[in-house]
Amino acid sequence: MRIALVNYRYFISGGPERYMFNIKEVLERNGHEVIPFSIKSSKNVMSPYEEDFLDTVDDQTYFAQSKKTLRVVLKSFTRMFYSFEAKKVFGEFLDKYKPDIVYIIHYHNKISPSIVDAAKNRKIPVVHRISDFQYMCPNALFYNEKKGICEDCLNGRSLSCVKNKCVMNSRVYSAIKLAAKKLHDFLHVTKKIDEFIVPSLFTLTKLNLYGIPMERLHHIPTFFNLKQGALEVTYEPYFLFVGRLEKQKGLMTLLKAFVKTALPCKIIGFSNDGYEDELKKFLDGKMHRIEFLGRKSFEEIEPYLKTCLCTIVPSEWYDNFPNVILESFAYKKAVIATNIGSLPELVIDGETGSLFEYADVDDLSAKIEFMFNNVDEARRMGENAYEKICNEYSPEKHYGQLMGVFKRLVEN
Repeated sequence: MRIALVNYRYFISGGPERYMFNIKEVLERNGHEVIPFSIKSSKNVMSPYEEDFLDTVDDQTYFAQSKKTLRVVLKSFTRMFYSFEAKKVFGEFLDKYKPDIVYIIHYHNKISPSIVDAAKNRKIPVVHRISDFQYMCPNALFYNEKKGICEDCLNGRSLSCVKNKCVMNSRVYSAIKLAAKKLHDFLHVTKKIDEFIVPSLFTLTKLNLYGIPMERLHHIPTFFNLKQGALEVTYEPYFLFVGRLEKQKGLMTLLKAFVKTALPCKIIGFSNDGYEDELKKFLDGKMHRIEFLGRKSFEEIEPYLKTCLCTIVPSEWYDNFPNVILESFAYKKAVIATNIGSLPELVIDGETGSLFEYADVDDLSAKIEFMFNNVDEARRMGENAYEKICNEYSPEKHYGQLMGVFKRLVEN
């Protein structure tokens, strides 16, 4: 089968890109031809198909980092709303390579929903993997700094997005993103997509509430590409956080818990909005054993996954099946996570880790101290987690489920 694989980045920036490169490898290993379509960028992994990619907007990973020249702003607007340029370029790509199916990882903001029309005009089936809440929420998070978790847009109160400054803490940006969402709703973008792949049952339920029929929603969890042979891990007396340093990730709750326990924690990640400075300022003058290790590649993170006692995912938004949990399981490490969203689907309390109450510093502190004082329990949960990833989140199982969807669409 010839598969067009679409994502707005062709380099690793987060979980969706890790999935993209992993599924590309699995599909090719099983004899399929995978042809990527993305945006030209100096950061891209080398590809023989880059000449067919869409022109870059500003070559920045995040819009907030760009200088926002008039050209950048205008081009960003067309990509955010409906880009005839993207439709034309993707149409030429489809005519040139004639894929059997289009598999979209992410197109919002940087490419355009117009690519769906390009595929449908050529009667090529389209499958979209959902990694956030873009269709339902203008900032894709069901979260804003004023309210925390927020589902107003899903519940018909979309103007709350502007009132609460949900996007980049700006009423202007929030209004623009809300207008783009309203246009996509008017154009019935989700009705034109044949099937949706959803890693989390929690997210699948939200999409169904939004109006996508259950028969077009397929729960297929993310997989982890286990490649190591005999795995040697240790359980040294420190905890690990891996991820972007953002308010919704629950970093302030994490810091308060570790200041309270005075136990060691290593934080790997970066901030693109100065939030790391705010976190470090909070720690000024306080006794703690917290280290900020900065941004690292996965190869640089591996030694920490192999040696930490367990990892912590203190998210205060509906984190959608985060890769860091699967990565922790792959290295036989239990996870302490917030008991919201998709996290309880992965972290089974007392079996593969511990769950704590939302933003509850005392409860998180108690779970941290329990793990620290019960290393054998941490090891037992880590072993359970490893079995879970081998049995439930294997590439083979994911491939079989995904191809079941693809084959049915292509044959029909």
